[in-house]
Amino acid sequence: MSTYSAVVAWNRRDAAFVDGKYSRGHSWAFDGGVTVPASSSPHVVALPMSVEAAVDPEEAFVAALASCHMLFFLSLAAKRGLVVDRYEDRASGTMARNSAGKLAMTEVVLRPKATFGGRPATAEELEELHHRAHEECYLASSVTTRISVEPES
Repeated sequence: MSTYSAVVAWNRRDAAFVDGKYSRGHSWAFDGGVTVPASSSPHVVALPMSVEAAVDPEEAFVAALASCHMLFFLSLAAKRGLVVDRYEDRASGTMARNSAGKLAMTEVVLRPKATFGGRPATAEELEELHHRAHEECYLASSVTTRISVEPES
């Protein structure tokens, strides 16, 4: 069993707070020393209360799923002797009402594109690598969101 942690910190500063016009800007700090500016999404809380340049939880959710898939894909490709030179995923997520009527991230679409050095993967190998990466990604196994993988060629 492993435990993971992050420090999420926010400070009111001089905002009135009870009027709802306080900044949603905050930070995420991780054990490796990286601190990421974070905020609510401007789609959820209007500017200027949100910080457009910061990462919002919805973007982080999509990125975490895409990153997990990529890391398993790279590992599986390496075990097969396939050399991946570049990998890019233009992932997106959709917020909508779920079956219980609650706002939720109902779908995440991964659009990975891998470029290979040496022998490229066949279409069948790519399909199997992405299928296995999805099956092994523990984050994908942790959520009820529908996750689609649509590799780009």
